[in-house]
Amino acid sequence: MRHLPSALAMSVALAAAAVAPAAAQEASVVAAEEGSGLGDIVVTAQRREESLQDVPVSVSVLSGDTLGAITSTGADIRALAGRVPSLNIESSYGRSFPRFYIRGLGNTDFDLNASQPVSLVYDEVVLENPILKGFPIFDLDRVEVLRGPQGTLFGRNTPAGIVKFDTVKPGKTGGYARASYGRYGTSQVEVAAGAADDNGFSVRLSGLYQHRDDWVDNIATTAKDDLGGYDDIAARLQLQYENGPFTGRVTGQVRVFDGSAIIFRANTQLPGSNRLVGLGGADTAFERDKVWQDGINFQKLNTYNAALNLEYDFGAVTAYSITSYWNGNFKSRGDIDGGFGAVFLPVSGPGLIPFAAQSQDNVPSLDQFTQEIRIASNNSGGLGYQFGAFYFDEGLDITSFDFGGPTDAAPAAIAVQRQDSEAYGIFGSVNYAFEGGLTLQAGARYNHDTRDFVAARPVETRPIFVVNPNTPVPPQSARVKGKLLTWDASATWEASDAVTFYARVARGYRAPSVQGRLTFSRVISTADQEETMSYEAGIKTAFLDDRVRFNLTGYYFDTKDLQLTAVGGTANVASLLNVDAKGHGIEAELQAAPARGLTFSVGGAWNVAEIDDANAFVAGCGSATPCTVLDPQRPGSPGIFSIDGNQLPQSPKWTLNATAGYEIPVGDGAIYAFTDWYYRSKVQFFLYQSVEFSDDKMIEGGLRVGYRTDRFDVAAFVRNITNDESPTGGIDFNNLTSYVNEPRIWGVEAGVKF
Repeated sequence: MRHLPSALAMSVALAAAAVAPAAAQEASVVAAEEGSGLGDIVVTAQRREESLQDVPVSVSVLSGDTLGAITSTGADIRALAGRVPSLNIESSYGRSFPRFYIRGLGNTDFDLNASQPVSLVYDEVVLENPILKGFPIFDLDRVEVLRGPQGTLFGRNTPAGIVKFDTVKPGKTGGYARASYGRYGTSQVEVAAGAADDNGFSVRLSGLYQHRDDWVDNIATTAKDDLGGYDDIAARLQLQYENGPFTGRVTGQVRVFDGSAIIFRANTQLPGSNRLVGLGGADTAFERDKVWQDGINFQKLNTYNAALNLEYDFGAVTAYSITSYWNGNFKSRGDIDGGFGAVFLPVSGPGLIPFAAQSQDNVPSLDQFTQEIRIASNNSGGLGYQFGAFYFDEGLDITSFDFGGPTDAAPAAIAVQRQDSEAYGIFGSVNYAFEGGLTLQAGARYNHDTRDFVAARPVETRPIFVVNPNTPVPPQSARVKGKLLTWDASATWEASDAVTFYARVARGYRAPSVQGRLTFSRVISTADQEETMSYEAGIKTAFLDDRVRFNLTGYYFDTKDLQLTAVGGTANVASLLNVDAKGHGIEAELQAAPARGLTFSVGGAWNVAEIDDANAFVAGCGSATPCTVLDPQRPGSPGIFSIDGNQLPQSPKWTLNATAGYEIPVGDGAIYAFTDWYYRSKVQFFLYQSVEFSDDKMIEGGLRVGYRTDRFDVAAFVRNITNDESPTGGIDFNNLTSYVNEPRIWGVEAGVKF
């Protein structure tokens, strides 16, 4: 562990910890009392506590003011998008189904069994299905974002990276409570309390309640404010026992969500433009709080978790066992065409509505079981090692409905899917710290995955479609298997107390996938396993008496058989495909505490993530959609376009994030201000490039001003302070449908520690 020189007073670290959970605040206060400047950032990116500056991985941390500010206003996990370099998060389901992208690698697939190359690890347990990945953010110690392939240290292999959540653990008596209220009735209550005795027993109970009133007016109804509201409740109970070398912890978690599905908006763009327009069409101002729809909208999600963590320190090594079970169910229905009526009906709008589209997707049951066993050496120098085994088992049922009319209760078509996934891995890593500051590390992992899939369309009563005869589809099945030895190797050289260089090469893997949403299609599709080679090198520095920290990384990746999903098009089907892709970029982060009470940070990334495959072709937007495709058409194949050379969807080439905090001592506390900002450049929503289904840029910022003491905190806040209006995705088979980012929210918050 590097020696970090000291220099800054307690107020700086307090500014960095003001709205973090109590345990994280206490850790920061200790660092401040010891006069450690910016303070050492401790991460567990390699399954052991280390300084951020010593880890041979491109990793970023969200904690303190930044994490507190973006999660205290009714926000969900999508609010983390862009807050660290190279991370994007979006969703066509809203709060319940986030899709993650790191360095451009992700998956825009909306199917409920979609595979993603970015793993979310919650308290050392991978959450595979996207409906689990949206579990709310509360009572967290920190969020770590690891970029590049991971797997020789973690239970589940991932080719793009990991978003890692670490909750505050039991062990101390005390807690905190905070509540906020803002625009549109947006409210949040977060509470955590812990207790510990002298016999090794401790408990921590934490909970979160988020609410927003319906605030979007559907002008097709006589009611006011029909859509956009939600109630999101989550709770966590942890019971822990410590006795000498043994630690055991039982965890139970639950989430109950009831609210609107994401709101699709018809013809928010004009043909030949991606500028948002209002319900009146050309030259009308976009109104975020108004839609014109005739369909039904709702979403319900319940998830449950039970976990057992066991740890025993044998002296030279520590053994770990992590057992986890997750269960969930989900229902979501929306007006997919985003409008009212159709061109062949007496009334329709806004703009051209070729035909009505209403659908619902359910997960009647999701069961995920994981077991990991790991051994890790305890020495801090010389030879270190970790090795373990991982088992994953998932059972997933999906039911999809298509309705003939906007408010029909009985579906015209029903499609069903069943997927059973099983995987195991054996992994290990060794490292050796030499004299002179050089550390070498190497790891390997054997991956074995199997998926069994069955899909059918037992009910079909719709009129005949050109590509979809009105007959049921009998059960179709597929089995895919994948196996691969992945590995990584890295070198870290601590040139001085202030400068560390590192280099890393890694081979990543994603298991084969199956897709079979037969609501509109009659066939299932598969994708071969994905393999990635990643190379990166960087420098990590801390200087000016630890008042400034600057980290810089350059990377290159080459992916064979990248799994992508072509969605939409004329047939409104999702179809898997494999293409080759390459990427390169630079990531930089600067943190500084230049004066007493003042801190700021700046981060940025330049990411080029392009399809590199002359044989990659996809269907463009649907024949009824007035969409301007910019890619060359395949000769002799109308509506089929080459995507070779395209930047991957939802992958901006440029991102920038920045924060600044300042506090002035007043009485027994301090007046403080904190602001955070995020910019991203242009993104395309689909594999093909088009004028309409894109967004040129997004700029979102927040401001928090308040007064706090050692115990109390009262503040006013505003999120999306510039009221940026940006589409974040679209639907391309009917009209120019899109969905947009979160509105401006302002309000007040009060908190107390006890």
